Amino acid sequence: MIWFLAEIPDVLPEGFFPQVWFFFRYYWLQFLGGIGITLLLSILGTIFGFALGLGLAYLRKMEEDKTDSKFVRVLKKIGKGFAYGYIEFFRGTPMMVQAICIFYGVSYVIGRGWPTTVAGIIVVSLNTAAYMAEIIRSGINAIDKGQIEASRSLGMSQGQTMFNVVLPQAIKNVIPAIGNELVVNIKDTSVLSAIMVSDLFYSAQKINVIWYKQFPIYFIVCILYLILTISFTNLLKLIEKKMNVKSYISKPVSVTTPEGFANNEYIHKGYKKESQTESRRL
Repeated sequence: MIWFLAEIPDVLPEGFFPQVWFFFRYYWLQFLGGIGITLLLSILGTIFGFALGLGLAYLRKMEEDKTDSKFVRVLKKIGKGFAYGYIEFFRGTPMMVQAICIFYGVSYVIGRGWPTTVAGIIVVSLNTAAYMAEIIRSGINAIDKGQIEASRSLGMSQGQTMFNVVLPQAIKNVIPAIGNELVVNIKDTSVLSAIMVSDLFYSAQKINVIWYKQFPIYFIVCILYLILTISFTNLLKLIEKKMNVKSYISKPVSVTTPEGFANNEYIHKGYKKESQTESRRL
């Protein structure tokens, strides 16, 4: 019979490395399934966390304009306060505690259990969003203020300036940090075993319940996590190299006049044409 489809014996072999091979040989499908759930949680959690973090970063960077009504100013203050509180809460509490509170809290409210994998994705997304918000905010702060002032002088609103000028540059600047957050999530999803998410770590726990051989089983898990993190780290480095992120950071576009800023590649062509038309009308 093919070795990876062989029936599991009742007796463990003697010695550490024979036991490592034993668990890998007979339980590789469980480990593989755990890897799949781990990657699902970390990748989707990073994507959703980035989207939510983008909104939080925007709320943190909102400023009051002279043209804002009193109602709009109140909304901006509430938005900034919410973003600040959200970030402080999720960065200041362990993800394991967040997972337990969210999973069992929702179960208590709806009166029944719900899929642990869905809960895991939500927990990772909410947790990641807090860190992504600060990463993106740091990228925004690194943008030359002259570009922002020039865009506002062209008549662009705060939102247009942020989404057409600032964010495209800021996000490209922080791509390495965003990639690092994905690698961190691959490792941190192991805490979701507290709510019985069937990731790589929880798969090892289920095997250990049968054999009570912690060291060889978790040694395999350690090697598998190491392979995952090294693989994704090298993949992200390759992507950064292809996107030429380093050269972009070392040579930022710095424009301090509206005339020069009008040629910025990040300005939307339609808006550029409209702005020039408006200036001629004036």
